[in-house]
Amino acid sequence: MASVPLPALYFSLSSNVNSRTKHPISSLSTGFRNQRFSHFVCRAASVTFRDLDADDFRHPLDRQNTLLLRAIPGLNDIGKALLGTVSEQIMLLENIGTSVLVSENQLPELHQLMVEAARILNIEAPDLYIRQSPVPNAYTLAVSGKKPFVVVHTSLVELLSRKEFQAVLAHELGHLKCDHGVWLTFANILTLGAYTVPGVGGLIAQRLEEQLLRWLRAAELTCDRAALLVAQDPKVVVSVLMKLAGGCPSLSDQLNVDAFLEQARSYDKASSSPVGWYIRNAQTRQLSHPLPVLRAREIDEWSRSQEYRSLLKRAIEVNSAQKV
Repeated sequence: MASVPLPALYFSLSSNVNSRTKHPISSLSTGFRNQRFSHFVCRAASVTFRDLDADDFRHPLDRQNTLLLRAIPGLNDIGKALLGTVSEQIMLLENIGTSVLVSENQLPELHQLMVEAARILNIEAPDLYIRQSPVPNAYTLAVSGKKPFVVVHTSLVELLSRKEFQAVLAHELGHLKCDHGVWLTFANILTLGAYTVPGVGGLIAQRLEEQLLRWLRAAELTCDRAALLVAQDPKVVVSVLMKLAGGCPSLSDQLNVDAFLEQARSYDKASSSPVGWYIRNAQTRQLSHPLPVLRAREIDEWSRSQEYRSLLKRAIEVNSAQKV
């Protein structure tokens, strides 16, 4: 899909945002232990996807729901009317003014992880900011005409290992790689409370809310795949989701990825009955993200698929040919 200049795109990795709640921003303090990153090194063995296209890993539900959104007349104009230049600057300055810009000279290990993830996915690296917050989260913002950037909260940095942190960055890069900005803008309108705007806002809430959130949940599945393409180990991605569901630094060494995947299978079994199916849909329909157990099961299944194996095989062949 061609890139369409829109006011902004905004994505939250870890917060399952209800359409009637704003993105959680907190001024509370949390520690930042730099020693967790003292042994960061670039992985020489990573396979680079030099000819990767977004549709190579896009989730079928993402593709399907994107087509449905494109069929809604006037959606683009509504978004531009609600998010204009002032909103752009508010979102841009609010993030830049309260975070630390990562670079070769500022948290260089984290900078290297971003550069490497972007190289693997064959995409230009955006800027990376680290923001003080006790809410584990990461999101992407792109303002028309400006370089996109990723923001990661300090509590998420503390929660994750090196590989898991890079998987989060890859997830964010997946949104940029797939040009999700068009529809993330409208999802952002909802999370910012556009349903309160008279006339048009009410129309969005009534007619578009459910479809936008359905698309957003599908887009998350696509970007989990981008995380796997960079991590190249499904347990790394599943571990991120497990920690977002119920992890903390003091318990990280006791968490079990296989047990979490078994929990995901138990959820599928429990929700397979007619009553369970109804409860499952009621539980998820107003969420901006799929449940962590469902995301874990999805990425585990895709990691064993022929589609994923073919992508890896093709990348290895391309890399080998370019070295000759």
